[in-house]
This record gives sequence, structure tokens and C-alpha cells, in this order.
Amino acid sequence: MTLRLIIDDPVPGVRYSLQKDDLPFEPRTAGDGPIAFELPVTLHPDGRMTGPFVRREGTVRRFVYIRIGTSAGDHASPWSRRAKIDIHDIPRALLAPGALLEVHLPGRGKDGSPACATVRPVAPWRPV
Repeated sequence: MTLRLIIDDPVPGVRYSLQKDDLPFEPRTAGDGPIAFELPVTLHPDGRMTGPFVRREGTVRRFVYIRIGTSAGDHASPWSRRAKIDIHDIPRALLAPGALLEVHLPGRGKDGSPACATVRPVAPWRPV
């Protein structure tokens, strides 16, 4: 299964990347439009998702990190952040081997800086 994370309205000039095995993966610098990342996950029969991008807390919570600024390898950035994107709460009806699921995420916090911490989708997950 593949997950597509789309950051709507990211802060231009800021570097973003996925986190794979505790390191930045395929960093890119935001421009004026959305920025998207695709990542494979292994879907288990019980609905759990695992893989090199998937992190866990406890027995249920699964999430992926998006690294921002210095965390994404831009050592001149004023930001060093990560955005935590929950995936354990994707509706079970959408989970299927080979599926491509997409979600839109806010790019900025209330203060206009890059969104970080646990970031909630602006719209529900959907199959593509």
C-alpha cells in the first residue's frame, strides 16, 4: 500500500523531507505550491501498518514524520521541527493491498511558521 502526504501551503524556501530510519529521506525545498511525499507501507491482515517510514507509540498508534528545516538537512534554517502524521486512524474500509491513499495536510501553523507536532489532516484520507 502507498500513502501520499500532500502539504498544502508549505512555507516557501523551507526544506521538508520524510523520515526514514531516523534520517531525512528525499528532502526538497518548498516553492509556492503544495509539496507531496509518497511512501510505501506494509499492510498486515490485522490492519497494522509497518515499514521503514512508520513509527509507533504503544500497541496501536502508528505515524510517520515529516522533517522540517534543519531536521530535513537545511542547516541554515531557523526551524528544526517534525510533523507527526497519524496513520493508525485511517478508516479500515480504505485499507487494501496495493491501494494508494491520499491526505491533505496544513502547511502552516497559526503563526505562519511550518506546521509541526501532531498535524491533523484538512480533509479525510481518500483512495486515489
